[in-house]
Amino acid sequence: MGLSLAGALTPAGLGRSAIIPLMNHGFVDWITSTGANMYHDLHFAFNLPMHRGSHRVDDADLRKKGVTRIYDILFDYEDVLMETDRRLRRILVRPEFQKEMGTREFYHHLGKVLNEYEQKNNLGEACILAAAYRNGIPVFTSSPGDSTIGMNVAGLELLAEAADLRHLFKLKINPSLDVNDSTAIILNAKRYEHGKAAVILIGGGSPKNFMLQTEPQIQEVLMIPEVGQDYDISITDARPDTGGLSGAPPSEAASWGKIDPRKIEETVTAYLDATVALPLMVAYVIQTTRPKKQKRLYDRGPELHEKLMKSYLRNNREVDQLKNLIHKLSA
Repeated sequence: MGLSLAGALTPAGLGRSAIIPLMNHGFVDWITSTGANMYHDLHFAFNLPMHRGSHRVDDADLRKKGVTRIYDILFDYEDVLMETDRRLRRILVRPEFQKEMGTREFYHHLGKVLNEYEQKNNLGEACILAAAYRNGIPVFTSSPGDSTIGMNVAGLELLAEAADLRHLFKLKINPSLDVNDSTAIILNAKRYEHGKAAVILIGGGSPKNFMLQTEPQIQEVLMIPEVGQDYDISITDARPDTGGLSGAPPSEAASWGKIDPRKIEETVTAYLDATVALPLMVAYVIQTTRPKKQKRLYDRGPELHEKLMKSYLRNNREVDQLKNLIHKLSA
């Protein structure tokens, strides 16, 4: 079961109220999210204050007074935004971050630190990344540079270059690792464990596509026979007639091989505010089902990667040709 999270839902408190309970209940096996959701998730782990206000405010006046707004959520620029950045940078220069990695591994390391923050400050379960670390749930961000987390990584890289410290600060985020690691999750579920795969898409955008593109990656790029996701539940406020991916219905996804064409009639799309729909869905699941055993897919990363490579080499018709072309690069 994959969960994709668009936009910036965490500032509204959906992490503690809905997403973390669903994770703990065993109904989330992997997550794709915007970097914004994961960045603003940090405020809760650091116990920094967020306030409910109004969207009917003078934003120029807010800027003058050092207040930042996400719709009706308000927080202090210096004491929350800048303080989060300062703490994040101190985390990113720790030894465990000094390597090339995907966001899957990056968030696991970050979640470990945030889990320690929660325990040290007796915060309870406030942070999605900390909950993901505890439950072995892999988290991906398809465009890591498009968030304040990515901006801070870039800033540290710039400092390392300017100060001739690149031999010490080695953090590099490689999105290709995430493409393969997320694809391996679906391939294993369908081909090796002979199970089914489902997606819960909260909003659209890049997280939605990254979660769904695992099937075209299997079928189109790796040339491994597959048919698409078995179940699709979408919560969106985007219309399909504008042509954007956020409003694209499951039937369109089926034409790409993202959804099994035989299962289109079983998909569900609700045109509804996610802040209304998600808590209702989670409350229903928790009240009507028993907790499921955690799959801990993060812990199985090397195993799933190995299965993906074996299936790719066994099925892809262009492997030998591509290998020869790559060998010619050394000439």
